[in-house]
Amino acid sequence: MKHTDFGSMPCPIARSLGKVGEWWSILILRDAFYGLTRFDEFEKSLKIAPNMLTRRLAGLVEGGLMERRQYSARPPRYEYVLTKAGRDFKPVLLAFVAWGNDHLAPEGASLLVVSRETGKPADQVLVDANSGLAINDEDYMFAPGPAATEVMRSRLIQINQGGQRA
Repeated sequence: MKHTDFGSMPCPIARSLGKVGEWWSILILRDAFYGLTRFDEFEKSLKIAPNMLTRRLAGLVEGGLMERRQYSARPPRYEYVLTKAGRDFKPVLLAFVAWGNDHLAPEGASLLVVSRETGKPADQVLVDANSGLAINDEDYMFAPGPAATEVMRSRLIQINQGGQRA
């Protein structure tokens, strides 16, 4: 099935989904953060068909989230490591952990983010690095960026005048 190409859309959410919006891709990135790098490790962890894994890894390499590196010449073997763009995806995965634990785990959390020092679970919030304040609906809203289209600008004006918030 051919997927829609979101690369030319001005929305950063749409563009991001174009790179990682398929669930296997996100699970491969998760496993890469767990330290997996080799094809057979991903295949075993995810129980994914080799042809599907090959396509997803190629997409992540093409999308700039992973890099394919040769680690053995005879026979030729490759590993897949996170690029800077891939490592920058970590906050998105952390948000999935928090949201999934809060809304999809009636039996309790199976994965926590904890302090290395204390071992206590983190209470994740999105923070503005400039002010140190938690980003919330009362103090923050969506606003058009320099590359916003007129459609996006109009939509955001309408949203912000209607009282809807980020």
